Amino acid sequence: MRFVRLALTVLIAPPLFLLAAVCAGAAVAAHFGRASLQWDILAHFAPVWLAGALAGALGGFFFRGYARALIVSMGGVGVAAAGLLMAPEYLRDTGPKAGPNAPDQLKVIQFNVWHLNEQRERSIDWLIAQDPDIVIMEESRPEIRRMIEERTPWHATCDECETVIYSRAPPIRQGSPRVPGAPGPLTRAIFEDARGRYTVIGVHYSWPTDPQAQQPQEMRLARVLGDTDRTRAIVAGDLNSAPWSFFRRRWDAEFGIVRRDRALFSWPATQYKRLRWLGIFPFLPIDHVYAGSDWATVKVERGPRLGSDHYPVVITLAPVARR
Repeated sequence: MRFVRLALTVLIAPPLFLLAAVCAGAAVAAHFGRASLQWDILAHFAPVWLAGALAGALGGFFFRGYARALIVSMGGVGVAAAGLLMAPEYLRDTGPKAGPNAPDQLKVIQFNVWHLNEQRERSIDWLIAQDPDIVIMEESRPEIRRMIEERTPWHATCDECETVIYSRAPPIRQGSPRVPGAPGPLTRAIFEDARGRYTVIGVHYSWPTDPQAQQPQEMRLARVLGDTDRTRAIVAGDLNSAPWSFFRRRWDAEFGIVRRDRALFSWPATQYKRLRWLGIFPFLPIDHVYAGSDWATVKVERGPRLGSDHYPVVITLAPVARR
């Protein structure tokens, strides 16, 4: 029995320690993202570092002596470092709330439909069944836009845009604000209800591994919001940015409107042909919805798998009750 335990220690303890050490190192290095976009990329993957470090720490308890001490300690460092990255997301305020019977509710769906989606018909069936007031869709292809137009009376903000806003009520104004030096789609529409006008903005960002594109996109959105009545604004899209990123937190504060989703894991939603293991379960919350202070959140939920590599995000808002 002693020989078996020694053999298991020699064979399993080193890779387990390596797992804990890699995850701990990545989680600790991610904290340098406070000052560096390059290091901040690691912060987006905080759940991965947390899971790996936790697995290492728990596995370390099967050993004795120095092996247990080293593996458990290293795993503990990773759990603590990753936990500190993620904790602010779970502790922050997500804005005013409203009950399920709140009047004048507005149902908004944000969905990166994915340009390689092979279940377009099913995706549209689900969208129609949800009976939304607003749909903000990224990576829309001409064929899916054509299918939506044939099957619904929805109004579209743009016939040729990658990011398009569909609505039951016609917008009173629409367009894509042009900000020099900011690539990527941004679509805006202005609507009117009993309380006045409100603005809906749809965006699709580049990956955080391309900060030369993503950061100008953040600045563009902040600039557009600066020219908007933010109290009634709604912003949604695939931001390709996780909430434990330090730069995501900074831009959230800069926008001046509250992000209503909380750690809503939305990617990946499909098993890629060459990386089937990647889509077993989602581990990155990168699709987000923001709303101004005049909106209360009734509920936020994740939609089903629909052939896209993103899950849709469904949010129901209601005007904040007047006192």
